[in-house]
Amino acid sequence: MKDDSVIFSRRSIRAYDSTRRPSKAQLNDLLKAAMYAPSAMDARPWEFLALTEPSSIESAMSVHPHCSSLKDAGAAIVVCGNLDREFKTPCGGYYSYDCSAATQNILLRAKELGLGTCWCGIAPEKERIEAFRRAFNIPENIEPMALVIIGYAAENPDAGERYDEAKIHWESWPAEA
Repeated sequence: MKDDSVIFSRRSIRAYDSTRRPSKAQLNDLLKAAMYAPSAMDARPWEFLALTEPSSIESAMSVHPHCSSLKDAGAAIVVCGNLDREFKTPCGGYYSYDCSAATQNILLRAKELGLGTCWCGIAPEKERIEAFRRAFNIPENIEPMALVIIGYAAENPDAGERYDEAKIHWESWPAEA
C-alpha cells in the first residue's frame, strides 16, 4: 500500500528550479519546526545559520564537496550543535542526536510547504567542520553538523518501497542457524 503522506514521500532533491527561491517566512517556519524536535534532557543545543545571499551560497559550495545543487536552490540552513549546551554523560554528548532530530523536522516541514531539500553532512568530517567554521566565523563551541539545501524541486524522485520486514526483530534477535 502506497502512502503519500510527507514522511513516506519525502526524498532528497538534487535538482532545483533556479527561478524560484524560498521566502524568509518559509525559512523561519522551517527553523521553528526544527526547534520543536526532541532533545536529550530538553537541552536544545541547536543553533542555526540561514544562508540566502549569493555570497554565502558560494562560500558554502566552496567548502562542501557535495552541495553544487545549492546554487539553483538558493537557500540553506546549517544545523549546528552548541557544545556548551548539549546534555553530556561520561560516555559522550548528545548534540548530534538532537540536531539530527531538528534536521529531520526541517526536511519534513519543507515537504509540507512544497519545498525540496537535501541533507548534506558536515560532521563528523573534521576538515569540513573547520572549513565551515572559517567560512562563516563559527565559534569553537559551535559545531556545524549538517547543511540542508532548500528550494523548489525540479525533480520528483519516487521513494519506492522501503519497508523491509527482515530488519524487524520482535522481542530478541534470532539465534544464528
